[in-house]
Order: sequence, then structure tokens, then C-alpha cells
Amino acid sequence: MPALPRRYIVVVFLLIFGVLFLTRSSPHARERASSPIEEDDLSWLSSPGKDDAPNLNVQPGRSSNHNPFHERPSSNLFPGSPSLLHPETTITESSLPLQEAGVAHVPGFTYFERLYVWNGTIYAVMSEEKQEKFPKLLHVISKGKDKGTGENIDPTDAEMQIITPDEAKRVLGSRAAVIEGTSFILYDTKQFMAHYYHWWGEIILGTMRIYSSVSLLLNSAHSATSQGSLYMPDPDRFILPNVLDQGWRDHAGVNGPLMRAAFPSAAIERRDLWNDLIQIEQPFVLEKGMIISRVAAHKSPLSAQWAKMIGSTMAATPATRFWEPVRQRVVNNMIGYVPIQNDAGKVVKPISAPSHSSGNPAKPDTSTFGSSRPLVIYVSRQNHGRKLTNEANESLESSMRGVCETEGLCEFQVAHMEDWPFKDQIEGVSRAVIMIGVHGNGLTHQIWMPPSSRSTVIEITYPETYLHDYSMLARNVGHKHYAIWNDTSLTFEEGKTFDGVEGGTRETFHGDAIPVHGPTVADIVRQRLTETSH
Repeated sequence: MPALPRRYIVVVFLLIFGVLFLTRSSPHARERASSPIEEDDLSWLSSPGKDDAPNLNVQPGRSSNHNPFHERPSSNLFPGSPSLLHPETTITESSLPLQEAGVAHVPGFTYFERLYVWNGTIYAVMSEEKQEKFPKLLHVISKGKDKGTGENIDPTDAEMQIITPDEAKRVLGSRAAVIEGTSFILYDTKQFMAHYYHWWGEIILGTMRIYSSVSLLLNSAHSATSQGSLYMPDPDRFILPNVLDQGWRDHAGVNGPLMRAAFPSAAIERRDLWNDLIQIEQPFVLEKGMIISRVAAHKSPLSAQWAKMIGSTMAATPATRFWEPVRQRVVNNMIGYVPIQNDAGKVVKPISAPSHSSGNPAKPDTSTFGSSRPLVIYVSRQNHGRKLTNEANESLESSMRGVCETEGLCEFQVAHMEDWPFKDQIEGVSRAVIMIGVHGNGLTHQIWMPPSSRSTVIEITYPETYLHDYSMLARNVGHKHYAIWNDTSLTFEEGKTFDGVEGGTRETFHGDAIPVHGPTVADIVRQRLTETSH
């Protein structure tokens, strides 16, 4: 046989060498080919994250860190086979932890565990005995239609039903696809959503107040079996079944960015999600969450008394400073740091604020944000319809400069928010200790001002008129509130409020001739900054 050409011998040698080298250099490949997958090889199935938070359904004798949905699977699983990392899909009973613990239901804000959705209808599965504790549906939900049209929008079976386990077998079957985590269902139309105050000052603030009440209940149960505290996980999603487009966003464009800053990982789902669930023609179960309904909330006597959706939540017991985690996260995500104040109201960390003023006189003087003195912000509405007379505005600004500049008690900043970049707005109020303004949307910014024994909101309205919008915000987030009627001030201690609502007329309350006695406001500021801290 003739000898092979030398080049062929070299090629064959290289091929044999390559196969031997690759086989010897990959021991894991040999192990996978000859033995079952080891447990450590399944780490790709479960990565740490927010879902690894303690299981809130703590059972006596069970560690709070036990999470049955994230246990490591058995070693005989192979990639490509069905994962065992799924929650319970069997249709089981729903629960209302607060009501089952004897806590009174708050109309319009109903916290639940295991609620079902099928064909666009919400179902709670409960025994007849437990159904006795379930609130009336008109205190939970309504038709997804606008208020004030004259149409009856009380809920029907199309919106929600309470059924027994036996009925559930017939209606829902035996299994449901799981929507994991915490879902907040905002069951309203865009009618009131598209407004900074209504979205943040009522819907989100009220929801978090009740959500914190649940954390108190669970911590109470947890303390009997273990040490430490449980914390409620952030919501995984906000579902707006009756909003078709971007209608939940306000015209000023702040609701959306603030939601991303407050809940960066949460989805905001609209009617298209609801339609998708209907199209699938299978039941879904929401593990945990809340149904929020403005119409239902106004069924509460407290909401009627104060004419505010959030009024229904005021009888609930929230966690101390329940709003602080949200406030601090928003501030940090918006401006990159969280200002820390001392007992005098001075920002002590960071000592100097980053300067990013544009030099435009209409924009904020951010040098005052880094002052060593407490910052007082006047939210001016002089470019809008509801405003002070020119004389009153001059009196207010002159009196405040006397307190702040002449007496040296504070730094004073006049804020025309419509001219300020949004980031500067948040930075300014997050460094302030006192906020002054005519009744209006700008006072909603107080929810980003740090609470303290000195933090104060001074709200100017036409004499003899009173709405509870911003006093209720102040109570929830921890500020002292004063209403100003020209040269008269009204403030109420904990547990007491203005009796009723006095809206005045469009010409007075919403007019452009609101009076204010500047020295009256200055006296309150002086008192709040010099009184003994407690």
C-alpha cells in the first residue's frame, strides 16, 4: 500500500489529539454523561431576589424563613423537565387576614389572600361560615364606570362573586394558574386617577396605610412563635382593569416617574392584561393583594365626613411612619441621596446639596438647598387661578424674609413649581422642614418632605372655608398642619379635626383674591423653629 501523504498524517493526528484533549479537560461533561445531576448543578433554577423574602403565612412552629415555593428540587431533575418551583395551583379558600383577626373592614381597601379571576370576574372562595365575615360587596368594589353620571354603579355578579368551595369546583374547576406575589387592583376608571393628589394622596397613600396594618397583624402573630420582625414585600404589580390607555397619568406628568421611583420593579398593567386573562379562558389566582375602589371607599361614614376617599382608612391602625420607606426610596431614586435633618430641622447629611442650578431666575436657587439653616418653601400659585391678592402675596413674602433673613432663623425659597425641573422639586421639598402654600396640587409634595417634630404644612384658604385634602396628608405622613384664614390660624391635635367641609364658592375658595396676613404666617414659622423639640 502506498504511504499516506505527510499532510494527511498530520491532520489525522490533530483530530485525535483534539478529541482526547477536550474530553480530558471537561470533567463535568463526563460526569453529566454518566451520572445524575448534582443539586449544585440546579442553581440556575432559583436565583436570590425579592421572592426570597420570608413567607408571610407563618405557621406555629415553622421558621419565618421557610418558603415552600423556593425549596431546592430533588436531584433527579434534568434541564428541560418541568420545574417544581411553582406555588399552589389547587383552588383553595380565599382569606381576609384582617377581618378574620377581628379587625374592622375598611371600605374601598380590601386586603386578601388567594383571590380568583375568571372571564373578567373576581371570585372569593369561602365557606358559608367565613362568608359571614366578608364585607358587603358594595364596600369592596363597584362597576368600572365613572362617578357622578346618575347611573347606578353598585357591583353586580359581573364584577365580583363570593362562592363556596363546592360552587368553585363547578365554576372554576380544580386548578388555577398562579399570579405570584402581591397585586394591587385599582378598580376605578381614569376619572380621578389622572390627578397628582388623587393618585398619590388617596390611592397609593391609603393603600400603603392599610398594607402596613396587615404587617402589624402578621408581626403580632409572628412574635408569638419567633423573634424579629416580618416586613411586607413590595407590590409586584398594579392592575388597572378599567383603564384602556395611559389615562392614569396626570397632565403634569409626575405620576408615572414617581411610580417608577417608588416601585421600580412593579409592573403597571391595564385593561389589556384583564383582556388577556379573559382570552385564555382559564381561572387565575392572585396570591396576595388588595382591591382598591374609590366608589366603595366613599361608602364609609368617615369618607363622607371628610369628603375624601382616604377618609375610610383613618380609623385603621398603621405601622409607625408607614410612609417613610416609600418616601425615602422616591427621594433616593430621584435625586441620588436622602437628606437627613437634625432636631432643629437643619439638613446635616449631606451638608451641601449638589448644585445644578441653570442660572435662570425662574428656576430654584439650589444653593439654599445646602444651607446650614432650616429650609422653608413657599409653593406659589400666583401664576394660576386660585391665588393670593398681590398685596397678600407681598405681605407673605416680606414677612417670611424677615423671619428667615433678618432674624436668621431659616432659608426662604419661593417655588413656582411649574418652572422648576421635576428633580429640583423633589430635592427642594426633601430638604425642607416647613411648606407654605395656597390650597392646591403643589401641597401634595409634602409627602416627600421628611417628617419630624418640626415639620409643618401651612395651608392658606379663603376665610371660613376648609377642605381636608392636605390636612389628611399631613396627618398620614407626620407633619403638623395649620389652616390660615387671613389673620386666623386653625390647627388640630391628634384625634381631632375640623367638623365637616366648607367649600365656599367658586368665586371665593377658587378665586384670585385670597387674603393672608403675612405676619400671622411668619409667627407660626418662628414658633415652630424655636419651640422646644419633643
